[in-house]
Amino acid sequence: MGLISRHLTQPVISWLNHREEVTTDIPLSDFEHMRHEIKPCDVILVEGRTRISEVIRQITQSSWTHAALYIGTLKDIQDPELLNKLSIYYDGNSNEQLVIESLLGFGTIVSPLSHYEKEHLRICRPTGLSTQDSQQVISFAVSRLGFEYDFRQILDLARFIFPWALWPRRWRSTLFEHNSGQPTKTVCSTMIAEAFQNIQFPILPLVKRTEDNQLKFYQRNPKLYLPRDFDYSPYFEIIKYPFFDCCDHGAYRLLPWHGSNAFFGEERLSE
Repeated sequence: MGLISRHLTQPVISWLNHREEVTTDIPLSDFEHMRHEIKPCDVILVEGRTRISEVIRQITQSSWTHAALYIGTLKDIQDPELLNKLSIYYDGNSNEQLVIESLLGFGTIVSPLSHYEKEHLRICRPTGLSTQDSQQVISFAVSRLGFEYDFRQILDLARFIFPWALWPRRWRSTLFEHNSGQPTKTVCSTMIAEAFQNIQFPILPLVKRTEDNQLKFYQRNPKLYLPRDFDYSPYFEIIKYPFFDCCDHGAYRLLPWHGSNAFFGEERLSE
């Protein structure tokens, strides 16, 4: 085990994974609507409520602290070999909607979509993705099941984003080193970025102009991707399912406002 693994003991992991209690029974997202409209290979962004989420929020300066890849139900998986591998990691109801995600303390796992029922969510849908390529993305994500969570990469991101000249050389980011990190470890956004890059689907590609005035696309280092990049990418359609859908035909005028008075009681402001 590496230095980070030796020192990141289970009590610390449990402390970082402590989740704030939901303070309201009315979430920002309409989960019931979302779960009926979501499609395989949609990327789900989560505004996390754990302590590790707060760390990631501060590092990335974004409210989106986690990303998960929706793979549908077991019945949606067309490849028998893929289905067999999934069954090693998930033996629940075949009608359960599932995501693949990388979590601190758990690694890369299969989880029920219902785990995020009370969370603030956003859907990022890859534009024009074919059914065949969709299965390839899912296949890649399944191949990463069992990988450990790469907490070292979170620290590397912090060192990359913050002024690195202030850090001693031995503490500087290894993100640009060839084959940096362990090949059996990953984090949520990197795992998903690699899955899409595997089929050459663009997220935020580097675009360069050649000497003969031709444009060339280059894949970015997948370790540099953050959950917010799927929101920012022009190649993903952003889909929101607000609890009160008031955007059509001036329906916002029908919202149940409590007069014109502001609320001055205790409330938790979003980041």
